[in-house]
Amino acid sequence: MPATTVKGAAPDRAARREALLDAADRIICRDGPAASMVSIAGEAGITKPILYRHFGDKSGLYAALTDRYTGRLLDNLRAALGAGTDRRDRVERTIDAYLSAIEAEPEVYRFLLHSDEAVLAHSQVRSFTRRLADLLADGIALELGVPPARAAAWAHGIVGMVQSTGDWWLENQTVSRRELVAELSALLFGGYATS
Repeated sequence: MPATTVKGAAPDRAARREALLDAADRIICRDGPAASMVSIAGEAGITKPILYRHFGDKSGLYAALTDRYTGRLLDNLRAALGAGTDRRDRVERTIDAYLSAIEAEPEVYRFLLHSDEAVLAHSQVRSFTRRLADLLADGIALELGVPPARAAAWAHGIVGMVQSTGDWWLENQTVSRRELVAELSALLFGGYATS
């Protein structure tokens, strides 16, 4: 006999999982890498064993959150890469989209890259970085007509530069986001060679 949905019945497993991820997101935005399963369970109004039942352990929860965060960021970066009036404008929009994301949710960024679980889920973050670099490489090869290997090398270099600079900037913020976007764009468009 097929299952029926009764008004007021417990939400289905997928909806419950999303609600738990929402609760985890709120705690991570507040606590960053120090977020605990106890705090997340408390925010969700459940016990830790119930949270474990949905995700297995903290690394399972981390993996689900990483998918959520990196998927959202990749969508924003894809949109920025597709917008703009010319190459420089697209570069500036894309760098700004990345820096805006880490500025808006610095504890999420720290959780993804600097928590104990970041070591366990390093492959997910690397996968995101590769997908972004591959997307950028495709655009570089198409727009500039350079060989794929050169486009890939440039793309990975650009992604690494922006990620490393974003990490430094979050801790120091000696310049505004707008100034940092301008500086990184100037560097990519020959600033180092012409200075």
